[in-house]
Amino acid sequence: MTGQWAILSGIEGNLAAYEAVLADLRWSTVDSLYILGDVVGLQGENEAVVQRLRSPRDHELSPQVCTGWWEEQCFNLHGMGLQMDVPELLTAYGADAVNTLWESLSRDAVQWLRSLDFGFHELDCLLIHGSTVSYSDELTPETPAIQLCDRLIRADADHLFCGRSGQAFECWIEDGTLQSSVTTLDEPATVHQQTMQPRRVVGVGSVGRRPNQATYVLYSPTSNQVEFRTVSYGAGQGFQTSRSRSGHLR
Repeated sequence: MTGQWAILSGIEGNLAAYEAVLADLRWSTVDSLYILGDVVGLQGENEAVVQRLRSPRDHELSPQVCTGWWEEQCFNLHGMGLQMDVPELLTAYGADAVNTLWESLSRDAVQWLRSLDFGFHELDCLLIHGSTVSYSDELTPETPAIQLCDRLIRADADHLFCGRSGQAFECWIEDGTLQSSVTTLDEPATVHQQTMQPRRVVGVGSVGRRPNQATYVLYSPTSNQVEFRTVSYGAGQGFQTSRSRSGHLR
């Protein structure tokens, strides 16, 4: 792979937003398309989004899709997950959301979602919805640095791309030394030191969560350059794009 990667998350059933991103990508040098979960949600077109992902059109990239928080809720609802209920969904969105999600997807669509990966390890990058801890692990610019270090070490990656928060951001962890110790009843504390090279966490934004505005990331593996893209779409918006090579997009 010599071109750019397009990395996005959070379509959440918003087919128009996904189509706007695909239209934006037609003018790019992207040769890989990654979608980091939450392809379904409460935006009303879950079945259509799943079918669109499963059947890309001629001359379109085949998306590499992993599962996210909303997919986990679907699996639990349909008896395919680790739990037989959906306490997180009920707490966050209420009982009406449970019924809406249940009715929005066919059994075949849920089975296809269940076949997807948890994340992707490519080169020195981990592309995942939350982190290796869980789908719901929400990393943001306000996450404590020690927690970001922990997630990067767990991932065994120099660049962690995630989508759970829906924010677009870039956080660097500078080089340094981590020191830890283990104390047991039988032995004195054993001290371990680990040298950290510069690593970063990148939030890839959200395609479908915000009405009329989709955000995603372009990444160049050869230069490690990250570009944040914002696509405006919908009635009265026309079709507009903006980009930022650093900083935060809220």
